[in-house]
Amino acid sequence: MPALGDTVLYCLSETDAATINQRRDDLRIIGLRVFAGLEAEPGQVYPAQVVQVVDEDAVHVQVALNGTDLFWAPARTEGEPGDQGHWVQPSTN
Repeated sequence: MPALGDTVLYCLSETDAATINQRRDDLRIIGLRVFAGLEAEPGQVYPAQVVQVVDEDAVHVQVALNGTDLFWAPARTEGEPGDQGHWVQPSTN
């Protein structure tokens, strides 16, 4: 289990990607260009920092997107590489 401040790899789910893209679009509609970056897609993997250990199974993470914004993913559990909506420990190779 990762500790507070550790970096893990987080795989975006379909819901995550839709939420990120909608937030960016909503701000563009009202004329704010707050976020710049590539469109988020399900299955994309990004580094994420553990901001809170919830329990022995779940952590809250801040996902560093391919752009100028972050995505908060609360109470996410460990999965296998490619499992959308889950994190994995980075490879030490």
